[in-house]
Amino acid sequence: MDSQPLRQIECDVLVIGSGAAGLAAAVTAAHFGLKVVVAEKAPVFGGTSAWSGGWLWIPRNPLAVEAGIEEPPEGPMRYLRSELGNRAGDPRIPVFLANGPEMVSFFRAHTAVRWIDGNRIPDFHETPGALKGGRSVSAAPYDGRELEGWIAKLRPPLDVVTLWGMGIASGTDMAHFFRARRNPRSALYAAGRIARHLRDRLLHGRGLQLVNGNALIGRLLRSALDKGVTLIDSAPATALLREGARVAGARLATPGRPLVVKASRGVVLATGGFPHDPERLDALAAQAGGGAEHHSAAPRENTGDGIRLGETEGGAVARDLASSVALAPVSLVPRPDGTVANFPHLVERAKPGIIAVTPQGRRFVSEADSYHDFMQALIAVTPAGETPTCWLVADHRAQRSWGLGWSKPFPFPLGPAIRCGYLRRGRTLEELARQCGLPPDTLAETVARFNTFAKRGEDPDFHRGESAYNRVQGDADHRPNPSLAPLDRPPFYAVKIVPGSLGTFAGLKTDPLTRVLDARGRPIPGLHAVGNDMASIMGGNYPSGGITLGPGMTFGYVAGRVLAGQPVAGITADKEEAA
Repeated sequence: MDSQPLRQIECDVLVIGSGAAGLAAAVTAAHFGLKVVVAEKAPVFGGTSAWSGGWLWIPRNPLAVEAGIEEPPEGPMRYLRSELGNRAGDPRIPVFLANGPEMVSFFRAHTAVRWIDGNRIPDFHETPGALKGGRSVSAAPYDGRELEGWIAKLRPPLDVVTLWGMGIASGTDMAHFFRARRNPRSALYAAGRIARHLRDRLLHGRGLQLVNGNALIGRLLRSALDKGVTLIDSAPATALLREGARVAGARLATPGRPLVVKASRGVVLATGGFPHDPERLDALAAQAGGGAEHHSAAPRENTGDGIRLGETEGGAVARDLASSVALAPVSLVPRPDGTVANFPHLVERAKPGIIAVTPQGRRFVSEADSYHDFMQALIAVTPAGETPTCWLVADHRAQRSWGLGWSKPFPFPLGPAIRCGYLRRGRTLEELARQCGLPPDTLAETVARFNTFAKRGEDPDFHRGESAYNRVQGDADHRPNPSLAPLDRPPFYAVKIVPGSLGTFAGLKTDPLTRVLDARGRPIPGLHAVGNDMASIMGGNYPSGGITLGPGMTFGYVAGRVLAGQPVAGITADKEEAA
């Protein structure tokens, strides 16, 4: 029998998981004087947030206000009512809207987090209350050297969507790369970015020009370190601990010997949901492939640990959401070692000269709609019992301009993607159709019809390019419609799309103070959930980009304040005592 004593440490707050929501909770609690420990299952910190675009949906945020974009307090709620229906009555939504702008100001004033605005990013849908910009923020690019030795513990960007490990930020940064073929200034910009990245890899082993979610997590890690937060990696939580009725810590399976962390104020679950939990995917996301055919772009470590831990203490899981997962089209990239990487198609679908067709060879959606809407449309046209699949099809000009998934645009070679079977190529549409198992005549008819209208900048079938979001996702330099161009330059290319996600929505039920609720709606003392471990306040709907990270960081901030005994905007003392 092992006679060595069990390792044990004590703190005020234990946060399990190190994505943006968990780190927001940790940094906030530490700012108010609490001793905080963050336990991360993986050997690196950042979770799905580190792979994300890094955008947060925060209506009425201070950056928008400073730019002169002001909307009345009821404006965001009007949009959410039109998008969510009766789910807009969730009592957590007013708390999110009240605390989101405050959260942005708090992190800007008291931490290493610096923001850039998304004042030209429109909401996904043009329903009542929608805006064409002013509701989004993201972390400003960050110099990884500021993390010193901790840079090795930051989860690097998802490799298959990068250039040799270099992340490219949406907006101006990405626009320069796309324009490099036709604009000398953009070519110099792209060459400089690549040169600096290769230098960093040679000297430091990874890129140090952090953008998108990598910049957000880098800044949050720096903030956590500055405020004395204890960060423990390779430490999955295996059980929660109780002291009487209160959750008061957890047991961690650290290398060598388990570690017990006692947390006098409570525990925050922030492990990233269940995108790689086959059993729960079968139960809650069967239409999106279930456990066997669902290919999430989230990290493999996200297997539903936090939700299971919450359930062991009586926590209830929301099972009635409009969608249990944040749907996204994904393609499967073969790796040399025989494994497969999941590539999320978030950018090129909206570019001129690219369409999507079903296995029957027909279009089914405006390809420039959001990733979630794209997959919902595909699921809707897929016969019951079949796995939703489709093909992205491009002509030579479009592929060389925008790329097609993992097959990158000019000047990158296409040979590796073609040889491994990822990218299909045909000299004619009929030849391409035979390679993909599509009806040749139907595909040719579909493209011919699309081309007839695309030349005029029109899409009478699916209205592609008519919404502000469609146009922003296209090519601003292309006329007459930024999102439409005919497919008329052979050869032609195709990539198969399978059902996937960016994460999950169906987490633990919580109250406005982030406390986990049991089956009778009562808060479990000492147990909080944020991020994708918390059931989505959007009810499984996807009204705009950033509706995961925005509420995630906001409720992380709320959890930190609650645990530190600080007041929360939108919650009166009476309500807090009664909740």
